[in-house]
Amino acid sequence: MNLLQTIRVALRALRRSKMRSFLTTLGVVIGVSAVIAMVAIGDGANARVQKTFEAMGSNMLIILPGASTSGGAFGGFGSLPTITWDDVRAIQTEVPAVRGAAPILRSVASVISEDLNWTTAVNGTTPDYFVIRNWSAVRGQLFTASDVDAGTKVLVLGKTVADRLFGPGADPVGQQVRVKNVPFQVVGVLEAKGQSPGGQDLDDAVFLPSSTYQAKIQGGLKNVVSGVVFIGAASQADTVRAESQIRALLRDRHRLQPGADDDFSIRNLAEAASAQQEGARTLTTLLAAIAAVSLLVGGIGIMNIMLVSVTERTREIGVRMAVGARARDILLQFLAEALTLSIAGGVIGVVLGLVVAWRLAVSFGWPVLFRADIVVVAVAFSGLVGVGFGLYPAFRASRLDPIQALRFE
Repeated sequence: MNLLQTIRVALRALRRSKMRSFLTTLGVVIGVSAVIAMVAIGDGANARVQKTFEAMGSNMLIILPGASTSGGAFGGFGSLPTITWDDVRAIQTEVPAVRGAAPILRSVASVISEDLNWTTAVNGTTPDYFVIRNWSAVRGQLFTASDVDAGTKVLVLGKTVADRLFGPGADPVGQQVRVKNVPFQVVGVLEAKGQSPGGQDLDDAVFLPSSTYQAKIQGGLKNVVSGVVFIGAASQADTVRAESQIRALLRDRHRLQPGADDDFSIRNLAEAASAQQEGARTLTTLLAAIAAVSLLVGGIGIMNIMLVSVTERTREIGVRMAVGARARDILLQFLAEALTLSIAGGVIGVVLGLVVAWRLAVSFGWPVLFRADIVVVAVAFSGLVGVGFGLYPAFRASRLDPIQALRFE
């Protein structure tokens, strides 16, 4: 018998017991669909984490000022201003691994338009902040370095504030708003960023030049940054190097002795993003491994059914051998049956897995990411399971004695 004839005989044998064939493939179907669904959901979760941290900014470090002490009680980092404007300029010009540095001076105030008002975070910063945060304007434009130098009374609205003050879909560019009774002209509206990992609405804020903020909103300290400093590393690979170089520079500028504690703190958000992604990848691998176990269970089911089939079809095997079928033909027939069952289960499992992954992703609000390589591997592995677990029943069938097989009742 040639290969095509062997396949036809195997398919004919499977069609004689459709329900048994379906139940035999069920374990493979569940295993393959679980692998596809779990990997797709895991990749979607990983992409969600990546998108969240991209919204916060890329390759980003945050420098917090020092901690104050009073009566032995520490106020925590940020409670004692220790970073100067000269420090910020030195970081920009003397640290090779840094592509930008921008202070954030923050307070909460009521922003008033002609008809409405909204209490929000008011931030003083520089144009570098928007570069570091990968944040652009959807209407109008961002303020420029010349606005910072001149102390221009302009500001940029976050989307939430723009919607609250002027209504959804309105264009507030060119309109005036007041912050602490100081009039400002709206020059732009930022693109929507959504929520931070902590649930904070990133779009509920307004931004104005740092010099204007100091002169009109904050007052008080002029030489010291009374806030935090956002740092953008040149690349993701440079974040650790930038952190080390900034720490060395600030310790030198602040004349800290070897062994003395830093009077500032540097937070590496790239490390936090990497840890989150590594956790998502580990979870994906774990879920895929658990799902793969069900494939093995499906393979055991195939072997059990094939062994039962060999017993039930002993006389058939004897007849075929009596009319000239070789042991190899019997072996190939039963292997073809096992392979057909496993491949059919793999294909059905792929379709079911894609549907389940899509439904779960829609429910969770995650992106759906289907990987062609996982689909190919899952189907190939299901075929391997079929061959592996079908080999013993096929070998047993091929080793039957024709005379004993014909006498079998």
